[in-house]
Amino acid sequence: MNLLRTKAASPNAFCDTGLKRCLDAFDLTFMGIGAIIGTGIFVLTGIAAAEYSGPAVVVSFILAGLASTFAALAYAELAASVGGSGSAYGYSYAAFGEIIAWMVGWDLILEYAVSVAAVANGWSGYFENALTAIGLGLPALLTKAPSAGGLINLPATLIILMLMILLIIGVRESARVNVVMVFVKLLTITVFIAVAGFNVHPDNWTPFIPFGWFEHGTNDRPIGILAGASIVFFAYVGFDAVSTAVEEARNPQRDVPIGIIASLVICTIIYIVVSGLLTGIVSYTKLNVSSPVAYSLQLLGYNWASALVATGVITGLTTVMLVLYYALTRIIFAMSRDGLLSTKLATVHPKTQTPVRIIIGAGIAISLIAGLVPLGELAELVNIGTLAAFVLVCLGVIVLRMRQPDLPRPFKNPFGYTLPILGIISCGALMAFLPVITWLRFIVWLAIGMVIYFAYSYQHSHLAPASRS
Repeated sequence: MNLLRTKAASPNAFCDTGLKRCLDAFDLTFMGIGAIIGTGIFVLTGIAAAEYSGPAVVVSFILAGLASTFAALAYAELAASVGGSGSAYGYSYAAFGEIIAWMVGWDLILEYAVSVAAVANGWSGYFENALTAIGLGLPALLTKAPSAGGLINLPATLIILMLMILLIIGVRESARVNVVMVFVKLLTITVFIAVAGFNVHPDNWTPFIPFGWFEHGTNDRPIGILAGASIVFFAYVGFDAVSTAVEEARNPQRDVPIGIIASLVICTIIYIVVSGLLTGIVSYTKLNVSSPVAYSLQLLGYNWASALVATGVITGLTTVMLVLYYALTRIIFAMSRDGLLSTKLATVHPKTQTPVRIIIGAGIAISLIAGLVPLGELAELVNIGTLAAFVLVCLGVIVLRMRQPDLPRPFKNPFGYTLPILGIISCGALMAFLPVITWLRFIVWLAIGMVIYFAYSYQHSHLAPASRS
């Protein structure tokens, strides 16, 4: 059975697809940092500390980071060896065949689209606070979804449309803007660390584990370090977006693994340091706010630093949306080029060398979702979709080593199957700690995907003979 697609069966898999090869390891690393550092560090750190883990949120970040590291190493090996269209979709096609690849691709569309819309909602909140501070606040009807008592979340809608225009202009230009914003974001974090480092009160770390490792709180809601890890895992969503840039990387077999691993390592260190300092300068009980990092500096009396952090939050969330939006368009591009979605979507503009139709279609859809659906409802599905993709990528490493032992692997995970197996176990365990309602919604989404596959994709697939033979 030929499970490896022709274009993904050798080091020569990185063929010309019409997309412009213009990204190096530096660009890809900053793309990963741009996607990872955002909502997690600026919002979820406080929520996870106050409601789930207490000061032990540091341990929650470490556990989530370990699970992400195992998955990142699996992504790196597959990016270097299989290549193709990049992403868990392309790797699943190579390892498992068409139907599993479709389900993973359908899962990734959910992950990235909902992530962008959710982050746009968070961005809107910070932006509205900034406008209010200078006396230009918008009316509530234009900052809330209909179910929350408003008409539309206008800032969330407009920021997506602005990013849509940027992505249409070109990936290289988008990458340059991303690098600038990432530098601003890292400067913001540096300021926080510098100020917080001189204001730590060790008493705030006691008790260190107030909610235990895994318990059930009010309304049977999971709490504790492990439940906290399943929540802060959202902070790591985004490094896998680097793998979607395989076809636009100058030297994908070298640069993509570097970008994936380097961005994850840098961000994990930042998360540990910031979460430790945050719970050290303010009691974890006070951190259940929308901007815990800026709020903690306000409590210390550093209003200038708080304002700077708030600015960094807006910049940081913008980079997250930009990279995840980019990744979404490349997933849809790969699936449409393979015939699983309409091939009309796979048209590349001759001047900008970007899939303009996909960018516009996705931008309009996400902007409407961001404007009309509240943040809470958007964020619930992201983690389970990402974790499911990570499990399959780790499993894909094992399957391909068994089925294609002679496949060239410029980067290979050490210790045999140990790390991929640990990735499957750790990501699967984090899925188990998510609420039942999240599982039900995820299953419904996958069921819809199966209907679309058998109604359209099965008959139109360009790769059907190879993957089903």
